[in-house]
Amino acid sequence: MVRLHINIDHVATLRNARGTVYPDPVLAAQLCELAGADGITAHLREDRRHIRDDDIVRLRKSLTTLLNLEMAATDEMIAVAERVRPDVITLVPERREELTTEGGLDVIATRSQVEKAARACAANGIKLSLFIAADLEQIEASRALGAGQIELHTGEYAEARGPARAETLARLALGARHAKKLGLEVAAGHGLTRDNVGAITAIPEVEELNIGHAVIADAVMVGLSQAVRDLRAAVERGARERGSTAGAR
Repeated sequence: MVRLHINIDHVATLRNARGTVYPDPVLAAQLCELAGADGITAHLREDRRHIRDDDIVRLRKSLTTLLNLEMAATDEMIAVAERVRPDVITLVPERREELTTEGGLDVIATRSQVEKAARACAANGIKLSLFIAADLEQIEASRALGAGQIELHTGEYAEARGPARAETLARLALGARHAKKLGLEVAAGHGLTRDNVGAITAIPEVEELNIGHAVIADAVMVGLSQAVRDLRAAVERGARERGSTAGAR
C-alpha cells in the first residue's frame, strides 16, 4: 500500500493569518492520523511563515505515526532536526520570496550541506529524503550522498495539460524506476490532488505521497477527516492501476 503523508502547513497558515492560537496544526495532524494518514509532514521554513518551532516540538511529542520534517539544508535547520529528532527529514530548496517550493533541490550544487545533513541523520537515526526533480544525475547524486529516499517533485506534472502531462509523467516514471534500481525509496509530492494523484500512485515504484494544500482546501468544504478519507480513496484507485502500468512496459 502507498503511504499517505499529510502536510499540515496550511493549517498553520490560517492560524497565523489572524495571530490566534487556532486552528492548531497539531490537532489537525491528530485528526489526519485518525482518518488514516500514515504520517504527517511539516515544513519549518526559515521565515516561519506557517509552521513554527513549537509546532514541531509538539508534533514530535504527540504523533502516533511518523513525523517528516521538511527543511532547507542549513546549519540552523540541521540543529533543529538534531534536537527534535523527527523520523524523516526531507531537504527542500527554499527562497524567501517564493509562495511555495519551486522545483527540486539541486543536490549536486549543495553537496556540502547535504553531506552535513546526512551525517547528522546517521548520527541520530533519522531517515534522509531529498526533494528533487526526476533527473537521473540528481537521483544518482542523492544515492551517493547518503539519502535513503527521494521525493520526486510533481509540480510540473500537476500544472501540465494534454501531451505535456504525459511527457512529465513518463519522466517521473523513468526517474522512479532508476531510483528503485539504486536502492532508494521513492516518494512523490507537490501539487497533487484527488483528481491527478491516480497516475502518480499507479507508478509501481512510488511508495509514499506527501500532500498538503489540496487536502486543507478540501477540508474547508467537507471537513478534514473526510478530506483525508477522500484522498486515501483516490490513492487506492490509482494503486489498483499498478498492474496495468507494469504490464504496459
